[in-house]
Amino acid sequence: MYERSQQLFEASQRVIPGGVNSPVRAFRAVGGTPVFIREGKGAWIVDVDGNRYVDYVGSWGPMILGHAHADVLSEVAAAAARGLSFGAPTELELEMAELITRSLPSIEQVRLVSSGTEAVMSALRLARGFTGRTLIVKFEGCYHGHSDFLLVKAGSGALTFGNPTSAGVPAEMTSKTLVLDYNDPQQAIDAFKRFGPDIAAVVLEPIAGNMNFVRPSQAFVETLRRLCTEHGSVLIFDEVMTGFRVGAQGAQGVFAIRPDLTTLGKVIGGGMPVGAFGGRRDIMAKLAPLGPVYQAGTLSGNPIAVTAGLATLKRVLAPGFFDSLAKTTAAVVDGLVREAHIAGIPFSAASLGGMFGLFFRPTPPSTFAEVMACDKEAFNRFFHAMLRRGVYLAPSAFEAGFVSAAHGPAEIEATLAAARAAFPESRAA
Repeated sequence: MYERSQQLFEASQRVIPGGVNSPVRAFRAVGGTPVFIREGKGAWIVDVDGNRYVDYVGSWGPMILGHAHADVLSEVAAAAARGLSFGAPTELELEMAELITRSLPSIEQVRLVSSGTEAVMSALRLARGFTGRTLIVKFEGCYHGHSDFLLVKAGSGALTFGNPTSAGVPAEMTSKTLVLDYNDPQQAIDAFKRFGPDIAAVVLEPIAGNMNFVRPSQAFVETLRRLCTEHGSVLIFDEVMTGFRVGAQGAQGVFAIRPDLTTLGKVIGGGMPVGAFGGRRDIMAKLAPLGPVYQAGTLSGNPIAVTAGLATLKRVLAPGFFDSLAKTTAAVVDGLVREAHIAGIPFSAASLGGMFGLFFRPTPPSTFAEVMACDKEAFNRFFHAMLRRGVYLAPSAFEAGFVSAAHGPAEIEATLAAARAAFPESRAA
């Protein structure tokens, strides 16, 4: 069934570390050989062995219109014919900036970059340059890219500075990063009481997508906003995943909270590598060439990538788009919950817009500890049972899933039909 994928994986391991260019693709969390994808169209992908799957990864979020959307491809082809890269300003950059600032009121100015990692790294440097402070607060279970000072886990006790989670990251790089519990307002209050004058920024996934889909309480997000305002710290919403994914104004629209800076990615690239960070005009004015905080990139605002993003966003922001997308997503997750309960499997799900999370526990988690307590082995068995039946889920119990506008009744029914057989197979032998 996966013969060609197995051959390619064996060959790849000789020239690519682990055989993959992003670790989760290696399937090590779920076991087995990763499937190598040949093509995609709409809500479906096809691997190199010819196996066809309903896709709930969507390149980890950006394929909100589905794969190979005809209008997006047409506009990208036209842009490519005019040139691939200039390293100089283009009108397309202005159009993207105007669209973003018009759609997200918290963003008065925006700078384009090439990835979500670069966006968050730059936003944190800017926050430090703006405040003149050094400490960064992040939360356990949230992922903000692979910058050295963000590859950090919680220390050995409450309100202790973090420890590196990757070899090659000196302890000094994470000694200015404080890691707190997600969704714990009191711990944030205690941290600001102790370190407030030194905290440059709080960076938050306003809906976590990298410990699966975990939505915080309104009180938690409001507490962070209040604390940052009172102490002069910069509140950064990392909306690389949630921006234009959970709603037309991202998670900040859902919570009605205005962050000081926002990082974006995924959907604004429409499948091409694009990121952005932006926010208050007075903070953004500290960026070079206006201010002393340096940031640059030859491929920032690449015309092909920006074209793909604009073509996607213009359709995503059409009236009624997110109502329809949310309805489809709810139909998928509600159906999965129903099938699990019929099979007698402890299972729950949560969703917003086109993002969702699946959990092998009776209720959706609200903290990192609850996520870690989910039955990971049951998920792994379920993942492979679904894969064999033509449904491609994220190959990890700790990753959110994504629905596109191309998913419809046929894809939902195929998914639920697969689940009817897969849930019983998720039980331990």
